[in-house]
Parts: sequence; C-alpha cells; structure tokens
Amino acid sequence: MLPRNGELADQLDLLADLSEILEEESFKVIAYRRAAGRIREAAVPIAELALDGKAKELPGIGKTIEAKVVEVVEDGEMHALTKRRGLVPAGVVDFLRLPGVGPKTAARIWTQLGITSLDGLKTAAESGRLRDLSGMGARSEEKILKALEAGVGEEAEQRRLLATALPAVRRVVAELEAHPTAIAVSEAGSVRRRRETVRDLDFIATSSDAPALIDAFCAGTWVSEVLARGDTKATVVSHDELRLDLRVVPEDCYGNVLQHFTGSKDHNIKLREEAQRRGLSISEYGVTEVESGKVVTHADEDDLYAFLGYGTPPPELREGTAEIAAARNGDLPALVDVADLKGELHCHSTWSTDARGTIEEMAHTAKGRGYAFLCVTDHSHYLRGGRLEAQWREIEDVNGRLTRFRVLRGIEVNIRADGSLDVDDDSLAQLDWVVASLHTSFDKSPTERIVGVMDNPHVDCIGHLTGRRLLKREGAPVDVERVVERAVETGTALEINSQPDRLDMRDTHARLAGEAGVKIPITTDAHSVGALSYAELGVAQARRAWLTKEQILNTRPWREIAKLRK
Repeated sequence: MLPRNGELADQLDLLADLSEILEEESFKVIAYRRAAGRIREAAVPIAELALDGKAKELPGIGKTIEAKVVEVVEDGEMHALTKRRGLVPAGVVDFLRLPGVGPKTAARIWTQLGITSLDGLKTAAESGRLRDLSGMGARSEEKILKALEAGVGEEAEQRRLLATALPAVRRVVAELEAHPTAIAVSEAGSVRRRRETVRDLDFIATSSDAPALIDAFCAGTWVSEVLARGDTKATVVSHDELRLDLRVVPEDCYGNVLQHFTGSKDHNIKLREEAQRRGLSISEYGVTEVESGKVVTHADEDDLYAFLGYGTPPPELREGTAEIAAARNGDLPALVDVADLKGELHCHSTWSTDARGTIEEMAHTAKGRGYAFLCVTDHSHYLRGGRLEAQWREIEDVNGRLTRFRVLRGIEVNIRADGSLDVDDDSLAQLDWVVASLHTSFDKSPTERIVGVMDNPHVDCIGHLTGRRLLKREGAPVDVERVVERAVETGTALEINSQPDRLDMRDTHARLAGEAGVKIPITTDAHSVGALSYAELGVAQARRAWLTKEQILNTRPWREIAKLRK
C-alpha cells in the first residue's frame, strides 16, 4: 500500500524539526513545513502523483519534495530524514510534543543541559534547571510536568483544526447531495457545532437507495481506506487522514437522527431530562410517548424541536448551557453572520515580511468580499526607520485608486516583557487603529501587561488575548475576568482572532466579554489575501459565544467605529 498523505507530511514535519534543531538553513525548514501542510491537506494521493511525476505540479511541491516522496514509497523513509535521525537523539524529538517546546528550545535543552530523554527532562523540571534557559521560566516547567503526567501529546494527536475539517466536510456534502438518490444530506457532530477542534466527521443522509449512496461515499476520489461498510453505514479515512462516518436513515426520522448526532452530549441529556418530566422518551430515531407507547418521528429538525415545545437552537449553541431554556422561552439570540461584517480591523501586508499580500491586493480582496474598509495593522518591528511613514504614503496612493472603499492606517504593537509598547505615543496618535498583542514572554505577568496597556489612550484593541496556538501551545495564564472588567472601564476592544490555530478569544471568553458590554471585533489577522476568508471561523466562535450583530464592532461602518474609539 502506498503511504498516505499524512505519513508523508509527518516525515516532512519531522525533517523540518530536526533540521531546525541542527540549525540548518531556515529556507529549507520553511520549505519542508510548507510542503507538509500542502500534502496533509491534499484530497488526492500525493504518493501516486509523485510516482507519475505529477506531484511537482502542485503548489508548494517542487522536484526536491517530489523526489523525497518517491524515496518514502521505495525505501520507507526520506533519506534526508534518516540521516538527521542519526544526528539527533530520539529523546530530543519527544520534547517537541510538549507544550511550549519548539525545535530551538529542544536544541537548547539538549546542547546546554545535556538532556536527551523525557525522564531526564522531568528531573530537570522538578529541580528548577529549565528556567535557566532563554525563553523558559517556572511556568514553563509547570506546564511540562503537567503534560508529562497527563501523557505527552495524546489529545493533540487525536484532534484536527476546524479549518482543516470544514473544506473536507463541504466537499463530501456537495458530492453526496449531487448523487441522484440523495434526498437530504447534512454534516453533524462537533464540526456542525463549529467546535474549534474536531475528531471524527459525521454525516447524516436520507436517500431513495441507501446502498447506492453508501457506494458513492466509499468510492470518492478523496477516500484512502474504507474501514467499515454496510447498507446504511460506512466509515472511511481520507487521504488527509480524516475519519468520516456516514449514516443513511429513513426520511421520516431524518430530523431526529440529525439532531441526535449533532449533539452535544450535554445538550441531548438536558433535552431528554426535560422530556422525561413530560412523559416523553427521546432516542435517535424518534420521540416515544411513554404512557401510550406511540413513537413520533420527524423528517425535519425544526419540527422535532417544535414538537418538544422549543424554538430550534442554532447548532453552535447546543452545548448544554442555557440554550434549552432560551429555546423554550423564545429568547434565542439572532446570532451574528459572516454577511454582517463591514470591514477588517487586523491584517497584514508585505510591509510585514511574514505576509504575502500587498496593501492594494488585500484591499481589492476585502472589497470583493463586500467590505467597505480594511485596516492594515502590520507588525511594529517591521516598520522602524521611516518605514511606518513610507507605508502611510502607500496607503494614501492605494486610497486614491479605490472608490467606495477605504484603507485605514493601523499597526500591531508588541507588549514587551516589561509591559511597555514598542512604538512611541506620538506615532500611535497618528493611526486610525492600534492593536496591542503579547507575542513573547507569555509566563511573565501577562494579565498585568495587558491591563497596563489598556490605560494607554491610543490602544484601541487587544489582539489574540491569550496567545494560544491550538494543538501546539496553551495560552498565557490571563485573568480574563479582570481583563474584561478593565476593557469595559477603558473602552478597549478585545478581538476574536480568526486565525485557524488561534480562535482567540475562545468562545467562553468571548461570551463573558459580550455579556459585559466589551467592544468585540472579529478579525482575521490575515497575512495573505486568501486568509481574509478566515472571518468565517471567527464568526463561528462568536456564534458559539451567543454574540449578535450589535455586539460585534466591525458590523458597523468605519465612521461609527471611529466615534466609538477612545
């Protein structure tokens, strides 16, 4: 059997990690990581394309990467990876699965402390030796010890980002809906509730010929392996190593099954408990009137909830909190939608060397999305030595070529370890919008630093509040309640950052902020034109936070936002 895309990507990721540990050229590391991402997300078998000499035609995969894929097919492992495995102790690679430990930190632990095993690392953390390393402290040691006790990397290996799952889900739904036997098809499970990370992907369908629809599902070009197959159920694994489950059910109970498998578990438990008090029993295939034994089924979710006496809670709210009571009392909020956004308040251009879209390209893409404004907030450390003023001139030129659209002058400033900002107040005063963010020293009084910069009259918004990276690192230990309280007092906005591996503020934090009356923009932190579409992910988290259009700052035109600034 040819290696799956995930296996190829894993080898490239490991090759990148080992190369970085060995301090090899950064351009190689970047190329390996980029190719790993392309391969992992590909819906076609890359090994097969490489053998045919066609893999190099894909973006991010050149002749060198294609040759390495062929090496895996023929020899089981990339030759460059085998070589580097011999240079780096295996235990050092294990460090990379720990929170806050990247290749550079792993290299320092190895070369400066001589530690090459998890046991040795645990001993060093317990004795306080790790905090002597650059970039580490007592908090880092605590997180490492906690991770070692819990089992290194187990959860991260099982889950995938919502952004990875959504394209696959939509592809499958579209293909199944196009099948001549399909009557209705829907995503279900945690992806339908738009959880920030997901495990298996669930689909519910009804069909005039269930086996035929199952056949079509198992025969998809994106399918790498069929794990289970019956007349009404099937489980497959895609080339990008996602596990997908399909259930084809009778049309008359489609609504019941869809509701049940959308979940969440807590939502369904509360629904059943309330139903029991009314003499009803709910299962995935219908509602039973206990006294008479009569079973009532529903082809539509709305009809099911109406039968039970509720409005239909949006899937994003079905987490077993207050949605049942709100649905019963007619208090479900009208949640914000992607179409409500009027502009972008945090994005980057090629003035930040880690971004790929010019100001004009970003502006045209934003305008094409129906936006009326775009605030360019390039990283402050790329705008020194007169570059900030030069950027302003380019923004002015771009605005001169645009109609019914405005590019705004913004910046993303760093909150230093000592709590100061890395741009002077005189410069900040000349900007339309200022985002202040933690990027380093997450274990050094993060709450105090964030609360402190809120007092600056020029700081409009705090970016990605905790600095977390989903499946990679925990966020800084921020006292969110205190930050929210200070945000209200100072009129500082707290963003929902839509980057796929950030989604920061998380839903529970955003709900707290929304209920307190904090101004909340949904931003993409886009570093390319394509990343402006990440707004959908941020909106999903805002919906999970019960937020309405009125609670989201950038659902307003810029002239109204400007009046709401400090």
